[in-house]
Amino acid sequence: MLLLLACAPAFDPMPAPDGFTVHGPGGPQVDLSQPIDAPCAVLTGGPEDAEHHNLVGVHDGWLWMPWAPESGGGGITAFDFHDPCDPVKAGEAWSPIMRESHTLGIGVVDGRTLLAVDMHRDATHGGIGFWDITDPAAPTWRSELELPGYFYPDAYFRVALSTFWLGDRLYVASGLSGIFTVDVSDPDAPEIIDQHQETAFIAGRLQIVGDIALGTSAGLSPTFIWDVGDPDNRQLLARFDTQEADGKIHPYYFASVGGPWALFARKDGGGGPMVYDISDPAAPVRAGSAVAGDGDGGYVYRHGDLLFQGESNFGARYDFTDPAAITEVGRVDMAGDFDTLTPIGNVAVASVDEKGDPGLATQVFPWSQEADRQGPSVGWHRTAADQTGVAATTAIGLSFDENIEPVSAFSGSFRVWSADGEAVPGRFYTQETIVNFVPDAPLDADQTYLVEIPAGGITDVCGNPTGEALRWRFSTGQEIDGDFPERL
Repeated sequence: MLLLLACAPAFDPMPAPDGFTVHGPGGPQVDLSQPIDAPCAVLTGGPEDAEHHNLVGVHDGWLWMPWAPESGGGGITAFDFHDPCDPVKAGEAWSPIMRESHTLGIGVVDGRTLLAVDMHRDATHGGIGFWDITDPAAPTWRSELELPGYFYPDAYFRVALSTFWLGDRLYVASGLSGIFTVDVSDPDAPEIIDQHQETAFIAGRLQIVGDIALGTSAGLSPTFIWDVGDPDNRQLLARFDTQEADGKIHPYYFASVGGPWALFARKDGGGGPMVYDISDPAAPVRAGSAVAGDGDGGYVYRHGDLLFQGESNFGARYDFTDPAAITEVGRVDMAGDFDTLTPIGNVAVASVDEKGDPGLATQVFPWSQEADRQGPSVGWHRTAADQTGVAATTAIGLSFDENIEPVSAFSGSFRVWSADGEAVPGRFYTQETIVNFVPDAPLDADQTYLVEIPAGGITDVCGNPTGEALRWRFSTGQEIDGDFPERL
């Protein structure tokens, strides 16, 4: 009798998980002797700096700090931040039309690294602009795009507020003008391809994890979740208003994502974070909140079991071990409108956007003397495990529990195969805690795909790698075919 054995496919080889190069020195990697919650360093912009600062972020081992007022005329500075209490400028540049930016949307086009920021020419002409930051020693302003309906000095209603880069598309949240989708396949000639508006929605931010988009307000309570597996045909999955524990609707100022949690900075009424579980995007669930008592939330970010939030007149650190029992565990003080407290390793970078002490618009506060040696953890991924009927045009996304070094996301650390073992080519996009893989071409119909995030690959901004492997399958058809091999 002839016995036929099914053979597992021979999977295309992939680079080693750690086979990437970070060109800068990376985030903080040293133990500190400076006191906790006291400033140990100051970050300044160039001679044109109006001391109107916001968030910072790490890309390719450099800390990037934008410095621009709402009325335009600002720049960006790259720092060696290996020793956060002794930062060293690596390069900076200024543009007369750069405007205050609330996110750092970064993409790589034709080998050049580009940063999308907000742009302002005059009261009725503004939109977005692009820095080329490939060489941190010499950033250059590359191009810009005006958005229709732009109007300033309305600071929220008709101006660009944030950007999110995914594939050939840049999503620009623009207040009452809604969310613009911009084709950035040629960053020298960006083009608007869509404008999406919702009733009573001041669009502050759009964040995408794979096939799911979270649209959040600037200063209001409405929040939207869409299926964007087909980005040209978004489908509303849920709309909700952020609420207190008693069910009373309460607004937030800005929002972010960390793992399966949507994080909202509680506006007015004492500040503090509000948290929703969005792991089932069609049925978001309020998970918990905290009230600072004397705060007024600005921006909130997650770092492991901690949340960091600017509270207008101080910055607070919250224990997030139990989302149902969030408690304040630390506080830092700084003069000015203190909206932003960004965790970078074992320090937090605090920024004010007005009324700060001269030369002190951004300061560095240690929150732990011990260097951060804990790698990031994937808390949520989309597509979901064993998900069927996935759109062929979908991205595949990961949401981590802390900010990620973008360069560490590449074909060796984020692997996608068809069930017959063929590697799916694509590009990688990282913003804060979110990493997305965008296939170069639509996926095949009725095909099962395998995803692996190997241990020791994707790192946080301090170079700590993921500790555990993650594997799952999904299908563009109605069934999952084949088994994921134990070893590849």
